[in-house]
Amino acid sequence: MPEPTVNTAVRQAVSPVSWRRRITDHVMTGVAVLTVVLVLIPLVAIFGYLIYKGVGSLNWAFLTHIPVPEGETGGGMANAIVGSALILVVASVIGVPFGIGAGIYLAEFGRNRLGSAIRFTADVLNGVPSIVIGIVAYAIVVLSQKHFSALAGGVALAIMMVPTISRTTEEMLLLVPQALREAAYGLGIPRWRTTLSITLRTATSGVITGVMLAFARIAGETAPLLFTALGNEYWSGRLPWNSHWQRQPWTLGLDQPTAALPLQIFKYATSPYDDLHRQAWAGAFVLILLIVTSVAAVRYVVRRGTFGAA
Repeated sequence: MPEPTVNTAVRQAVSPVSWRRRITDHVMTGVAVLTVVLVLIPLVAIFGYLIYKGVGSLNWAFLTHIPVPEGETGGGMANAIVGSALILVVASVIGVPFGIGAGIYLAEFGRNRLGSAIRFTADVLNGVPSIVIGIVAYAIVVLSQKHFSALAGGVALAIMMVPTISRTTEEMLLLVPQALREAAYGLGIPRWRTTLSITLRTATSGVITGVMLAFARIAGETAPLLFTALGNEYWSGRLPWNSHWQRQPWTLGLDQPTAALPLQIFKYATSPYDDLHRQAWAGAFVLILLIVTSVAAVRYVVRRGTFGAA
């Protein structure tokens, strides 16, 4: 009679899983799936209704014309689309370097009281209402400039970006194995070069994800822009109205009140005119589409390895 193998002996030694544990496993798995479905249902419903209302209201004039006086039909949000892009670029130029720099310091050099203070400040800023940040930017930038501007709006949104990016960058850098750093030190590479060329490059995918999360968060903010960018019915820097913007000379001044999609949507949604309500739905759809497209494009580039390991 052949002797039992090791695997057979192990299987004989392990007692079968009880029915209670199996039932508990299936129940908890079902609960987890149910919670996912409950979270996705409102999200799908919101996106579906937004697409239903927004696509039907979207046309070429909406993308190429500026608003018409209230009560008239037609017009669009071309100035608001360009204004939102301008403000978001300013916010990213200011907020991304500060956020990534703070995250690098916290991960590599922040095991001290200063690092603890920075972490606490970032966590507090993450919970501060956006309207409070808008008031702070108004006091710092608008009052000093003595007028509203796209720059003030960019500063307000940049303040909101920094804590999210810094904390995400810190967590991603801490996930990089310490052995990589030690190997670089053993080769005589300076610490600053190791941090930038090895540690940060290894965590690029996670850092970019944090940046895009912060970008998606600020893209739809309205309250800070009410106190900073204010809004504009025309192209920034040009007051004479002309619906055919292709033939109108215009400038994008950072020191002028600037239109933005969230501001225009808010204004149109609270207006009594049905045509403006229709344009508000179209603006909301364009805003969501721009956010999703930007995030997807960056994620695609990162996965292709252009900016580092994916």
